[in-house]
Amino acid sequence: MRSRLTLILALCSSALALSAAVALPLGAQEGDADGEPASWRERAAAEEIDCNPQTPHDFLIRANWQVSRRMERDEIRDRRGVHQQAIRFRTERYGFFPGFGQASWNDRSPMQHARGLRLFDRPIRLNERVIPAARCAEREIARTCQDDYQPGRLSGIRDRNTYHNGEVSNHVYGIAIDLDPRENTCCNCVKEWRLHPLCQNEPDSIFDRMIMPPCWVSGFEKYGFYWLGHDRLMDTMHFEFLGDPDHILVRDGPPPHMSGGD
Repeated sequence: MRSRLTLILALCSSALALSAAVALPLGAQEGDADGEPASWRERAAAEEIDCNPQTPHDFLIRANWQVSRRMERDEIRDRRGVHQQAIRFRTERYGFFPGFGQASWNDRSPMQHARGLRLFDRPIRLNERVIPAARCAEREIARTCQDDYQPGRLSGIRDRNTYHNGEVSNHVYGIAIDLDPRENTCCNCVKEWRLHPLCQNEPDSIFDRMIMPPCWVSGFEKYGFYWLGHDRLMDTMHFEFLGDPDHILVRDGPPPHMSGGD
């Protein structure tokens, strides 16, 4: 009888140890003294990473190479040349996407550079080359934005192009981030968006067409991201890294285009 009791106690002890191991896996961090886990803002604000503030390359900005029927032939030709420059730049640095540019410019695809991470405490996959810039934007937001906004969903790299008319989305390169793509509107993207309540009336500001605080836009823009809320699409959910991926970190030196070399 005593041996059976000893066996039962031993099994219970093993079960408790196993449940503790599952609840707190190797490498996990315990919460604070009150039992609450540290928030992403606390973690991001303490991030030890130093990035160069930088602006986007002009030739990568959509408004600088997009064409329309109203343009003169020479302007259309020039803009198409800028567009090809933008495609080559992205292909050489982020990977070759079929249908845009040449495979000889890069023998790897963007998906081969994709890495998963948690940003703003949400999962996302991005091109590994721009992850440091995303981390620095996250840190800037954590340190400077006094709000309680919490994105519910992020969207990063994609394996298919959602643009038309010869355009290629920066999502296929893994350098674009959408925040809350159902709540932060894109009123001029597709017809269905125009039915969204935030797209019904002419706003006093583009910021009135999203739930994301304006401070978040500034946090991303400081480190080379371009916000498509500035574009005619009014895509308020969308940020894309259009800076220099070779000079994101301070240790890599300042981006040449910031000194007039663009």
